[in-house]
Amino acid sequence: MKIGNIDLGHRPVMLAPMEDVTDQSFRQICREQGADMVYTEFVSADALIRNIDSTLRKLTIAPAERPAAIQIYGRDVDSMVEAARMAQEAQPDVIDINFGCPVKKVAGKGAGAGMLRNVPLLLEITRQVVQAVHIPVTVKTRLGWDHDSKIIVELAEQLQDCGISALTIHGRTRSQLYNGEADWTLIGHVKNNPRMQIPIIGNGDITTPQKLVEYYDRYGVDGIMVGRASIGAPWIFREMKHYLVHGTLPEISDAEKMTLIRRQIAESIDRIDERRGILHIRRHLAATPLFKGIYDFRSTRIAMLQAGTRAELEAILDHVERDILPDTSRRIL
Repeated sequence: MKIGNIDLGHRPVMLAPMEDVTDQSFRQICREQGADMVYTEFVSADALIRNIDSTLRKLTIAPAERPAAIQIYGRDVDSMVEAARMAQEAQPDVIDINFGCPVKKVAGKGAGAGMLRNVPLLLEITRQVVQAVHIPVTVKTRLGWDHDSKIIVELAEQLQDCGISALTIHGRTRSQLYNGEADWTLIGHVKNNPRMQIPIIGNGDITTPQKLVEYYDRYGVDGIMVGRASIGAPWIFREMKHYLVHGTLPEISDAEKMTLIRRQIAESIDRIDERRGILHIRRHLAATPLFKGIYDFRSTRIAMLQAGTRAELEAILDHVERDILPDTSRRIL
């Protein structure tokens, strides 16, 4: 699969953009673990053109994480065009436009998935951004605003006509948020539309290597993007890539997984500061499957998520790694 001149190979597995998750450290770890392409956190066009420091920091891309895309969102043509030009100066491989974020503070103001209620403006923003930059522009969106307005098949053709280089479709409407099961049927219809010439990337509920292969086979998409299943589990990309090639799962020890978790903690603290770095990493600690199914782990889990210093958190992880993880009898099978 190619996005412009960027060759991602056959059946690529990509890290989805996620706010407060896909920071530079996590992106680089996921690339090392096998992700074929990674995306930044959401970059607000309005905040970017106002030179907000926290937003400007999101534009930093390290050589080791390429190919990488900067994803921008906004609700008017001028700010999105200016933001795209600013993002281009950071030299990403791709600029991605977010027309899919469902959260109220974004969609409720007309940006993200809110654009699905104003298709003419959505298309004009896309057209103008494509014309404003000289690197590939892609779009990530949803099936439609709600069950009664699943417009993606027609919208995909219109977006292609705007000049985008690839389209990612999340298999839910905005009204579903992240609830219920993602419906890939319409993603398959878009892919099988003979008029579509650009790569179609599917997204939503890809939680295991087995499901990844099943959905590649069933829907024929060019790429698949993995989001929430990677939180606290960057090794999922290693599992998926191995399964794609060999049809088996690689052996990844708990010690290897713990090393990656500890690295995320250290790099989060080093990038921000101790207090905010620990707060940032808690989402990964809460979600990681490394600690799932351990008998009587609740008190340890609470202590881990309430730790306020690096030393306190490291001491808890030392205890888990030394006394809990090696004891397979504590796993609930």
